[in-house]
Amino acid sequence: MLRGKGVLGVMALALLTLAGCGGTENPALMHAAAESRSPDEFAILPTRPLEMPDRMDSLPDPTPGGTNRADPQPRADIAAALGGSRQAALEGAVPAADGALVSRATRFGTDPAIRDQLAAEDLEFRRANRGRPLERLFAVNVYHRNYRVMALDRYAELERWRARGVQTSAAPPPRER
Repeated sequence: MLRGKGVLGVMALALLTLAGCGGTENPALMHAAAESRSPDEFAILPTRPLEMPDRMDSLPDPTPGGTNRADPQPRADIAAALGGSRQAALEGAVPAADGALVSRATRFGTDPAIRDQLAAEDLEFRRANRGRPLERLFAVNVYHRNYRVMALDRYAELERWRARGVQTSAAPPPRER
């Protein structure tokens, strides 16, 4: 009888261990969904009120996979709030005043596939750093520990630039020693 309970205990422990090793192909380091208590239905509610047009034929053609009129448009909203043109913000063109900045930032070229490349590299990093079995079993957040090596030490960077004599106007003045 005692031997049967021991075997049962070992099997239960093995089951818990295997459950901790399981998971998805896309490891989640933050476990944000595990902390959410709201139903998924609230994730799809539009933030703007739905409107019924006077004439149905005045509606634009559907854009599968695109946006609709009730979707939030933060860039256009900010432009309108500051007195600018909503349409110019939606078109995405670079304003003439920002042309020099964009030219300087793109002087070495741009990679149109950079987002896909970074997503693939990050997925590989997350798979390699999924957390220990008990952390995965109990959905412990390991995001900050894993990405700590990539974090910028803002104070060390500020001191590095100040040592080079660069004016850092947005940062507080250096401390008097």
